[in-house]
Amino acid sequence: MHLSSRARNLLRDADQALRRSARQERPRRQVVNEVVAWCQAHDIELGARLTHARLVLDRELLDRIDEALAALGEPVIAAGLSGLTTAEQAELGNREAKGVREKPRARRVLASLPAVSRPGVACRAHDCLDLDLRDLDLAAFDALVQVENLDSFYGLPDTLPALSSWPRPLVLYRGDSFYGGGFADLAADWAASGRPHLYLGDFDAKGVSIALERGASHQLLPPLELVAERANAQQLPPEQQRYQAALRQHAARLPEEHPLARYLAILLGEQRGLLQQWFGSADDWVAVPLHPRPNS
Repeated sequence: MHLSSRARNLLRDADQALRRSARQERPRRQVVNEVVAWCQAHDIELGARLTHARLVLDRELLDRIDEALAALGEPVIAAGLSGLTTAEQAELGNREAKGVREKPRARRVLASLPAVSRPGVACRAHDCLDLDLRDLDLAAFDALVQVENLDSFYGLPDTLPALSSWPRPLVLYRGDSFYGGGFADLAADWAASGRPHLYLGDFDAKGVSIALERGASHQLLPPLELVAERANAQQLPPEQQRYQAALRQHAARLPEEHPLARYLAILLGEQRGLLQQWFGSADDWVAVPLHPRPNS
């Protein structure tokens, strides 16, 4: 019988509170009953501490619980398991608390970086690398490129002329259930630097909204004339209507001559979009600023 994460949290809270008082009372609720059952299963006498209405927690009781936990090879009360990796939990005892551990990919990002030669591996211009974001020195890069679609991320061409102003780009997959958390943390750190953040994803209401929500400064798009020619109603799904009100408000803040305003006229005015896979040759893509001023 293991103490659940909820039961351990209750005992940890009581442990901290007992530094200021001699005893703590907890009403008989499900989590308290779990602690009671655990104590009884491990021959810890509760005596007068337990009534039908409450359980009294004091230092002596918590010390006995700690002794029993240690004998079982489990972490003591003060050892918080939440947010730790499985390896870090293992250093505290035999208990694996999957429900509260840090997910294995919580700090991982998927990056496209210049390739290096590796024996037995075909050498290409870029390698797709699964990295711990803590191993990245963001100061070494001059622009962040957020790629929305995984197939497009893997299929990026060797060179992107639209990035010529930024010779050291950090190209990352935006993420999904596997990589989304790591990218969000990195994007927040990147925003503090004030350097360009370019979004490469679908030109539709959801795509532009994601770019704005993530704090992107530019969106990589085909030239306006190509978008005007290829954009179509089928690639702007009706379910994306919910994104359009906020986009209209954003468009209203743009100067009339702003490059994005002309793109949004196609998206919002003509109700036509263009998926990233239909952008055509990357040689023609341009970095369209998303805000009234380039760095705002």
